[in-house]
Amino acid sequence: MNIRPFEKPVYVTKPFLPPIEEFTAGLRGIWESAWLTNGGPVLERFRKALADYLDHRNLCLCVNGTLALQIALKGLRLEGEVITTPFTFVATAHAAAWNHLRPVFADIEPEYYTLDPDAVEAAITPETCAILAVHVFGHPCRLEALADVARRHGLKLIYDAAHAFGVTVRGRSMAQFGDVSIFSFHATKPFHSIEGGLLAFADSRLNGTFDRLKNFGIVSEDEIAGLGTNAKMNEFQALMGLNILPYMPNIIAARAQAARIYRERLANVPGLRLPPPLPPDCGSNHAYQPVEIVAGAAPQSRDAVAEGLKKHNVYARRYFHPLLPDCAPYRDAKCAGDLPVARRVARQILTLPIHHDLADDAVHRICDILIHLLSGTA
Repeated sequence: MNIRPFEKPVYVTKPFLPPIEEFTAGLRGIWESAWLTNGGPVLERFRKALADYLDHRNLCLCVNGTLALQIALKGLRLEGEVITTPFTFVATAHAAAWNHLRPVFADIEPEYYTLDPDAVEAAITPETCAILAVHVFGHPCRLEALADVARRHGLKLIYDAAHAFGVTVRGRSMAQFGDVSIFSFHATKPFHSIEGGLLAFADSRLNGTFDRLKNFGIVSEDEIAGLGTNAKMNEFQALMGLNILPYMPNIIAARAQAARIYRERLANVPGLRLPPPLPPDCGSNHAYQPVEIVAGAAPQSRDAVAEGLKKHNVYARRYFHPLLPDCAPYRDAKCAGDLPVARRVARQILTLPIHHDLADDAVHRICDILIHLLSGTA
């Protein structure tokens, strides 16, 4: 086993960058047009490329994923309570709160950490207007079950798909599920545009609504139809995304190789739990590599293991910790029960390094270090 510390830090993720010559070639076009933002030609080419990639036409590009989610909730004209997960990045709940919606936290499922449809149904009240579910770590939610709950109770179904660009179910992209899906193109994601966000939505009549909301509510030079914000993606972001999109098959394949090694090496390590493989009809983007350090079964706590990895220059993340109801803005928020699964997972979760540039021997070495830490002799 190779348990020597890495010479340089190994982080959970590393952004993919296209060949600089390809990017600078696109910059020349931006310089020649002097069109930097406000729906320029590069942005339009990017939108069309995304429509083809996702096989979905109703798309709205934004400067980041958080504003995209805020605009989605505003454009759907929601009021009241939104049932969501406590096990997610804080932006999910923030987007609801910014729209004066009240997040209600329901428990998650233990296998893939996504919102439990039974817990959602138990949390519904006359004040409920929507379900805001998250494809955590790129694991698809229970799509049919959540759609059934939403349909029977007359609720909007919104997916925070920040982790799920490139994921498919039965050959369909995640853009094709729910009323609206939101993607993040942040630099930490497998696919990025430096910063960026995307709304994908079922109702084509929302095209104008979302376009106005991201551009100050402006309809024309002579008309401002209502409130809006500034959430427009610029040409430089669009150019980065446009240059990276053709590399997505290679990026996902490289991540899949790292995931295979992790799964093979860590499958039977005492005190460590991996999520089960996704069903055969799911195509993964391998956005994250989560593991649980099982309390009571592992010789060290999750936090001790994380510190041990850090001493070896491996920077795993306790992602997501703490739970949202334990964060200051949401300590008074309504929770549907005690959230036992979410609380257990938040105490045990670690995400390990995985990205396009992580060599096989580095993945094996991370496994060696982790197995050593969990051997009881470290």
